[in-house]
Amino acid sequence: VSRHSSVGGVMESEKEKAYLLGRTSSSSSLLQRQRSSRELRTRPPSRCRELRQCWASFWVLFTLQYWLRYRCVKKFLSLFKHHNRARTILTPVSRSFQSRFPRNVIKNQRYNLFTFLPFTLFTQFKYFYNLYFLGTALSQFIPILKVGYLFTYWLPLFFVLFLALGKEAFDDIKRFLQDRKANNQRYQKLRQDGTVSVVSSADIKLGDLIVVNCDERVPADMVLLKTSEKSGASFIRTDQLDGETDWKLRRALARTQGLEHGDLASLTASYYIEKPKKDIYNFVGKLNVSSGINTDEIEPITVDNTMWAGTVLATGQAVGIVIYTGRETRSALNRTAPRSKMGLTEIEVNYLSKVLFIMLAALSLLMVALQKFEGLWYINAFRFMILFSAIIPISMRVNLDMAKLLYSFLIMWDKAIPGTLVRNSTLPEELGRIDYLLCDKTGTLTKNDMVFKKIYTATSSYRTEDAEMVTEAMQEALSPKKRVTLKPKKGNNALMLSCVRALALCHNVTPVSAGDHTDYQASSPDEVALVRFAEKVGMILRERDLHSITLQNPQNEREDYQILNVFPFSSSTKRMGIIVRDSTNVITFYMKGADVVMGNIVSPVNAEWMPEQTADTAREGLRTLVFGMRVIAEEEYTNFARRLHAAECLLENREENIRSEIASIEKDLDLLCVTGVEDKLQDRVLDTLERLHDAGIRTWMLTGDKLETAICIALSSKLFTQKKPINTISVKAPEDCERALAACGDSYVVIDGTSLGFCLEYFREQFFRVAKAAPAVVCCRCSPTQKAQIVGLFKEFSNLRTCAIGDGGNDVSMILAADVGLGIEGKEGKQASLAADFSLTQFSHVLRLIVWHGRNSYKRSGILAQFIIHRGLIISFIQAVFSAFFFFAAVAIFQGWLLVGYSTFYTMIPVFSLVIDEDVRDRVAMRFPILYRELRKGRCLSMRTFLQWVFASVFQGGAIMVLSMLLFEDEFLNIEGITFTVLILTELLNIALEIRTWNWLIFVGEVATLAMYLASMFVLPYYFDTKYLLQGQFWLRVVVITAVSCLPVSLTKWAVRTLRPAPHTKVSHYASVRDDDDEESTGSSSGYPTGAKRSWCKCLLPCVNV
Repeated sequence: VSRHSSVGGVMESEKEKAYLLGRTSSSSSLLQRQRSSRELRTRPPSRCRELRQCWASFWVLFTLQYWLRYRCVKKFLSLFKHHNRARTILTPVSRSFQSRFPRNVIKNQRYNLFTFLPFTLFTQFKYFYNLYFLGTALSQFIPILKVGYLFTYWLPLFFVLFLALGKEAFDDIKRFLQDRKANNQRYQKLRQDGTVSVVSSADIKLGDLIVVNCDERVPADMVLLKTSEKSGASFIRTDQLDGETDWKLRRALARTQGLEHGDLASLTASYYIEKPKKDIYNFVGKLNVSSGINTDEIEPITVDNTMWAGTVLATGQAVGIVIYTGRETRSALNRTAPRSKMGLTEIEVNYLSKVLFIMLAALSLLMVALQKFEGLWYINAFRFMILFSAIIPISMRVNLDMAKLLYSFLIMWDKAIPGTLVRNSTLPEELGRIDYLLCDKTGTLTKNDMVFKKIYTATSSYRTEDAEMVTEAMQEALSPKKRVTLKPKKGNNALMLSCVRALALCHNVTPVSAGDHTDYQASSPDEVALVRFAEKVGMILRERDLHSITLQNPQNEREDYQILNVFPFSSSTKRMGIIVRDSTNVITFYMKGADVVMGNIVSPVNAEWMPEQTADTAREGLRTLVFGMRVIAEEEYTNFARRLHAAECLLENREENIRSEIASIEKDLDLLCVTGVEDKLQDRVLDTLERLHDAGIRTWMLTGDKLETAICIALSSKLFTQKKPINTISVKAPEDCERALAACGDSYVVIDGTSLGFCLEYFREQFFRVAKAAPAVVCCRCSPTQKAQIVGLFKEFSNLRTCAIGDGGNDVSMILAADVGLGIEGKEGKQASLAADFSLTQFSHVLRLIVWHGRNSYKRSGILAQFIIHRGLIISFIQAVFSAFFFFAAVAIFQGWLLVGYSTFYTMIPVFSLVIDEDVRDRVAMRFPILYRELRKGRCLSMRTFLQWVFASVFQGGAIMVLSMLLFEDEFLNIEGITFTVLILTELLNIALEIRTWNWLIFVGEVATLAMYLASMFVLPYYFDTKYLLQGQFWLRVVVITAVSCLPVSLTKWAVRTLRPAPHTKVSHYASVRDDDDEESTGSSSGYPTGAKRSWCKCLLPCVNV
């Protein structure tokens, strides 16, 4: 340095003088740039107006984008906001009335031709990376700050924006085509004269009468007026709305079902419709038809009379009146953008970017400090910040996004976990950082495949194998001499007949003919299991519609029942009831429900046995239901029906009044029986949970089932073992809950819903501390809200990463709240799958998703991010040393296409090839899940590894520049091409040394990049002296400099890996040795350790804990 930066500034080499006096005749010579830098030191303050304008414009731009974000955009959108309101539709409907409501268009498209560029650019410049480089590129328009060619800074920015905007445009075009297809779908519309016209979905308006045929999508929210069935019944499929796969029964309004199409079109009536809302399970409306002078027919409209937009008509033909269109429909109101989840890896990268910015500012200040802050030092500092801008890698976000997209495709292409879908491509790395797995029970750990197992009565009990005995008892009760009514007697046979009748009548199951056999449609598989058992013992469900049920008893006799009322099951009531009238006009009320609810409804007479039997059934791991019945007198039912109809016609507090009237007859029921239904475990659940435990992931089970049932499933699935005690928390008061928590030690924790509510309200931190120390936790009688609150405890009191998995709509809140949400497509529908970040087909796939794909995604992103940082640091330190050689002048060593190609053509493919590298084989990762424990420590992307790369960059950058100046002193005119060649070779060699598992893609990437660079040396003669490149001494010195810069770093890494090998290195070597021994002894090798092999697998645990 002293040779090239003497006090007098006189150069000792004539070639150096020639270079500085003018490498070319252009204004880009080094001497001119150096002189302009010196002039800045003595330039008077009055000449700094341009710099002030630069800073002012930068901060105006920065402030303006946030002001636009929170003020202008919000104000602009508020102009188009539609204020939802209730409405009364008078038929026939006038066009002026229809024009008040939104068009019936589906619009998932985010942009149009005018808003695409402003909105997408605004979105991109919200991020610090892009905004920083935009300011850097804009500064090059100011002569006093210009340090290089404009395209040097604008082309990389354009390239990043091109990729980001191209992806947005591609996604939005796909949304546009889907919207156009849906909006152009054709439907039949009834005119006022009774004729039919064809309209597109987008032209449907409020009050139109639309004909929907079988398997057609419902175009708008409608009230069902008429169906092709005489009963007015129809089935719809709602899987695209609520994710449930079962068919829903809908019924037409009784007043309009009997009308012909012409009468419907000309009917004068008014429909009161509540204001639009998101709730798809409730609806309040009223039909008012004038039938004479001062007489109106009023019929309540409930959710059973509606067809929401997006559902599909499953049977027959239906006619409905449109009540909501466009953005007011239930599907549109529920179409909200998913919560944006930021992964821990992205948080760490953002943190490192702030550290890099501090390094950038510190290095710039150091350069001007070494100049002793002479002259306009702050201008020089700003110029240095521009020169060292490569420290902040502009391509970081693009590379990581592309890597995440690749991880997503690798997951979906994995044949070992078929059917897996990635719905959120921003979180694959989070699968490698999981600490706790929160899972549902029914449908997740179990198959949700219900099989009837037991039935208990006051005097006897039967299993499925005893079906013939049950049939004989029923036949005995049905014999002419001993025929019984619906009222149960004390005799075993009569009681059993009443129990089986209750199973066959108290449900929402509908038989559907499927060729030569009959299928059953129901909202719950429990009900189907009960009906199938009744069928097995001879009480067959033959027909069902809105108003009647037909059974065939074991004597092959037909039993007809009129359905008077049905009270469906809900999560709040936890019971279901039905009122029927038999052929002898006896009215009977049947009810089934959870034991905690039915215990207060059934008569205490002869019910002492119920608590013991329900507890025994739960301990066997069976789902329990309690059945009861009561015969209702005609007068009592008439009064109840009148009060219930009045409550149904209310427009305010309708649900509360209906619930109150139903509760008036829910008393003094005769206890019939207790049933037990088994829910089978999913395939390979035991092995999956055990391996997840080996990986250091703790599992909590959150279920709505009984405490005894939950404990039984936890034991059968090996979530609980016999090695540790089970501590059960079931209290009735908050103070008791605190004492129970204090008594918990090193044991499994089981807590019921009531106690959990106390903990979440009063003892949040204490409960979390106790549960966190437990090997496993089971929360039973757990509501969906409580599941989400449990996830919130992890975020409130720790930095632990959670993964939630479920299969039903009650698991959605938990899935959305967790850091990673997994959904299983099961018999409860697709709601959980659609809301999740990753969709699976069975629980056992969780193991490979986390242990293999999570490992690869996290480790690959970690090395990719740090290598991109290293790529920017090394060229910046080369620039710093170069400036130090020439009086700390803010002059760029690399110009033009070299700088552009460095971050794109010359290094992008090799650097990106790191995302297909593997440190271990998939068989090893699956065979030794304990390797996952090292990932949870977060060492792949930490401050320690970051500083290691910083030191390597400082050494390699300094070595390249200093050795280039020393060895090529006689060829100083070619210093730019010489240094850049060594830089490219060093980067390619660094990448090669980081690769653990070579494949042909990585090899081709390295060779192709090297060939591309060698070819460009002859294509770009401005930067390279072609004659000099062909000399052997050039390549000899390049090899020497490359070796000196890479050899110490490589030897250091080799020494560390040899003396302190990583756990996966030890395990891989150990596995290969064991495989060789196994093959010699057995002639084959197993992919997964079982039996004795698992014991030596666990012996490797100390290796991972190092």
